[in-house]
Amino acid sequence: MKSTLRMTAVTAVALALAAGAAGCASDKATGGSGGAGADGVKQGPGVTDKTIKLGVATDLTGVYAPLGKSLTQSQQLYFEQTNAAGGVCGRKIETVVRDHGYDPQKAVSIYSELSTSVLAIPQFLGSPMVTAVKQRIESDKMFTIPSAWSTTLLGSEPIQVTGTTYDVDMINGIEWLLSKKLIKKGDKLGHVYFEGDYGGSALRGAKFAADKHGLTIVEQKIKATDNDMGPQVAALSKAKVAAILMSAGPRQSASLAGIARSQGMKQPILGSNSAFSPQLLATPAKPALVEGFFFTSAGAPISADLPEVKKLADAYAKKYPGQPMDSAVVSGYGNGAIVVSALKKACEAKDLTREGLIKAHRSDANADTGLGTPMNFTYFDKPATRKTYVLQPKDKIPGGAVIVQEATESELATTYQPPVGSY
Repeated sequence: MKSTLRMTAVTAVALALAAGAAGCASDKATGGSGGAGADGVKQGPGVTDKTIKLGVATDLTGVYAPLGKSLTQSQQLYFEQTNAAGGVCGRKIETVVRDHGYDPQKAVSIYSELSTSVLAIPQFLGSPMVTAVKQRIESDKMFTIPSAWSTTLLGSEPIQVTGTTYDVDMINGIEWLLSKKLIKKGDKLGHVYFEGDYGGSALRGAKFAADKHGLTIVEQKIKATDNDMGPQVAALSKAKVAAILMSAGPRQSASLAGIARSQGMKQPILGSNSAFSPQLLATPAKPALVEGFFFTSAGAPISADLPEVKKLADAYAKKYPGQPMDSAVVSGYGNGAIVVSALKKACEAKDLTREGLIKAHRSDANADTGLGTPMNFTYFDKPATRKTYVLQPKDKIPGGAVIVQEATESELATTYQPPVGSY
């Protein structure tokens, strides 16, 4: 058993996903003259009398390929449903999908292409990728929804961080661990985290909660290319930590959990929202991941008992039979709903320019897609919500995870002031 888990943790978690993203539109820029269409609606880049072109900058071949595929497919499902219902403002939505493979340099090149040809980018996966072009997004007034939750992305009017941020999730998660008596004041907590925006943001939240509760954080910084968590497990075992926080990718989570459990470590492991993928439950890593592993998310899982989530699960299963349904399915579909809502409001104002779209979006103080927690989009210097679900992997259910705590804003999270544009 030990050798099996160790092997799984290091090598068997190559999540084979790849993807041809459907619905890619032509590369040629359309619209953007600044003039009005035949219906009197002002048109920005990517808008014609018949179409609204949106960009997707995702990861289909890198460390987050599983999530990128789910995000893209669910988003395209929402746009297809919107088009079938008549589109928006008498126009059909088209998407330009590009794969950056979780490489910031590729992301910069992709943004250069999209910046001249689309009205908005309702999916830009990865904090480092968005950060690399943040100034250009601001100068271009490109309405962008990152599939990332770093505090570095706060403070920019065109950029909408949906749900919580990594630091808020970690604060709520540690509060949950304390409430369940899985840890106590004075304990040491290990924190394995990616270097950069994602890990740095989560670490800040962990340190904030630790300071308030007399906890000690034992840091283990890793790179996105580090897949064997053996050295990190050894260090945390030596430090005698009471729990492990995990702010990395699914591969790293499987490695850490597999190695820790194989060595008899039974401490709870609490991951950030990007630390788990249900595809892992189809590998020999499953026993380690269903044993005391939890993760946080502002979005409801696909297994949630919510009417809109159930409708989405049915529609997604019909559209993509046999495809795994992870948390990214809900997130991608919800982001599709957010951008379409803004497009409809912009249409009512007869302004489908980039400025008009942002203005329309920022007027929504209680956005509720029915897929999780309502959000306030009228400000951009703090998270749109501070409520976090705590989830646990479970085999043989949609999405591979169940809710162990409903979306909750802890008292500590209420008092926390996230930094703007930094971590």
